[in-house]
Amino acid sequence: MARTVYHIVPVGKQWGVRREGESLIAAKLFDTKALAEIFARLLADETKPSQIKVHKQDGKIETEWTYGDDPRKTPG
Repeated sequence: MARTVYHIVPVGKQWGVRREGESLIAAKLFDTKALAEIFARLLADETKPSQIKVHKQDGKIETEWTYGDDPRKTPG
């Protein structure tokens, strides 16, 4: 089973959570990255195997977390 990947992304001065390949899925935007992370962690915990990729304001990936078994067969 493939994992679901969620991205925490900047949206202007706020932060949103989106599922990879889709638009924003958050019912609202969050004022802080920390609040968006809490929301994403709840989603990821419910949809294991899953992964969260946290982006910086410039769009580059800052951190990644994996929930449940990692379905990849290769290391890294």
